[in-house]
Amino acid sequence: MMLKRIWITSLIVTTFLSLLVPVPVTTQASGAAFLTPQAGRRSEPRPRPKADSTQEAEKEAADQPGQQKKEGPPQVVELGAELVSVPVVVLDKKKGSIYTNLKKENFAVYEDDIKQEIVTFSNVEAPLTMVMLIEYSKIIQWIREEVIYPAGIFVTRFVKPGDYVAIVAYDMRPKVLNDFTSNTGELLNSVNILIRNWPAFSEANLFDALKLVLQGGTVDGEEYKGLAEVQGRTSVLLVATGLDTFSKINYDEARKIVANSGVPIYSIGVGEVAYILAEPYLSGPQRLDFLQAQNTLRTFSESSGGRFYSVRFVGALPSVLESITAMMRNEYVIGYSPTNPRREGKRRKIKVLVDVDGDGNPDNKNLEVQYRTHYIEPKEPKK
Repeated sequence: MMLKRIWITSLIVTTFLSLLVPVPVTTQASGAAFLTPQAGRRSEPRPRPKADSTQEAEKEAADQPGQQKKEGPPQVVELGAELVSVPVVVLDKKKGSIYTNLKKENFAVYEDDIKQEIVTFSNVEAPLTMVMLIEYSKIIQWIREEVIYPAGIFVTRFVKPGDYVAIVAYDMRPKVLNDFTSNTGELLNSVNILIRNWPAFSEANLFDALKLVLQGGTVDGEEYKGLAEVQGRTSVLLVATGLDTFSKINYDEARKIVANSGVPIYSIGVGEVAYILAEPYLSGPQRLDFLQAQNTLRTFSESSGGRFYSVRFVGALPSVLESITAMMRNEYVIGYSPTNPRREGKRRKIKVLVDVDGDGNPDNKNLEVQYRTHYIEPKEPKK
């Protein structure tokens, strides 16, 4: 048993060191297939684009005079339209339970410490529209269970009828295994592809993968729109070490994309598992890389209104995924039009205060309030 552990540890170390000096990669081996994930079927229509769905909702309301307008119209993240969307999750700090029945009057939103008027508000439990983004590089080949297992658990236990889920795996580049679908059979087929194969490349370009998922782009010569134009509440479940090797964009650019997306990112960090095995053999800079990777995931999650979980063993995954799913389904979504007309490409800080009991005093000290913390304002081109 000890020899096996040493052998596995040495392989993790060897793989990590290979990131520093890239080597040629073999894509086939006897007895096992090495996988560069390929785009899967896209048999179902994608969730409706934001602009179209908003227009349809307005038309339906106009066609039904006398019908009370529901609180919480489709929420849109379009800075160009001067509407900022802020997904919010409110939890009791001691009990960990989620507050699900708060109203618009229980919230106050500030931008750069100036109170803003809440113009849209949604507080109903909603189906999921989300992307599972999974690292599938050689970095994780000896901790594949911790990486792939969450996807399988999520599909089999937590995906409900009406949910739309996409699966994207990445190594040196992202691959769409499934575009948005409610078909759990198709989703499980994609998970099984990852289980039956082995990663082909040492590179793990996390930042490029996040850009594709949040902004869209081109995959295998085919346009992929990601979450950029999708209606309603959206989220990302990211399972990764947090390491990034050779992305075309840098960390600051990735942070800006995350900040402006308005999409909460829930991260399951598996880097600690690899770190525990490899730590005795790592140099100081390599240890720092692992720690920075964990911090990267935490930053993406907390700044976007999601949450970061560091997982050491697979037994913790079901409860972690149950918590993540509950938060995804029970977000409040606040929309406001910024009072500041400035357009210089500067950062704007967001603060949300919650008055649970309605006494006029914020209760944030007794709560865990998750929300996007900032965004980058548009920048007018120089004349």
